[in-house]
Amino acid sequence: MARPTALVAAALLLLAGPVSGQDSCRLCYGDPGAAEGERPLTIEIWADLNFSRLAMTGRHGGGVMLDPATGTKSTFGEMSDLGGMAVTGHGRITGAPLREVRIELPEQVAMTTADGGRGEMVQFTTDLPQHPVLDAQGRLEFRFGAKLIVRGGRAGNFRGRIPISVDYN
Repeated sequence: MARPTALVAAALLLLAGPVSGQDSCRLCYGDPGAAEGERPLTIEIWADLNFSRLAMTGRHGGGVMLDPATGTKSTFGEMSDLGGMAVTGHGRITGAPLREVRIELPEQVAMTTADGGRGEMVQFTTDLPQHPVLDAQGRLEFRFGAKLIVRGGRAGNFRGRIPISVDYN
């Protein structure tokens, strides 16, 4: 998925610590391959996806969907919502003012627990317009959500990394 002109950020999910030297940003990356004279793109992840408290009610599996626009979570299958505040992912892109950008999220991301449980995140969604454009200050903030699917009734604290790439269009 990495391209020479693309900027890729791996957004650490759930309980991520701040990047060394970045006091207010969860993960910040710049584009060292920007063309000469072109303001490089950067992507900052300010909040990680967190589906909050859930419980498996059976052995066949289930899942939860987190909507980026409303922040609501909805469960399906043998998954029950135990409350708590779910958090959508929140990022900011900076670059050349008024330039159109392309943001790519993966098709799926493998999720694991410390004791070997497995799940996957699929159907990533954002609150971005169809053709995102940086504002007059060269910024664009966005939220993202996904569907977490857990099979086989394995519970735990699922973790994974979401590769997000951004490039000028």
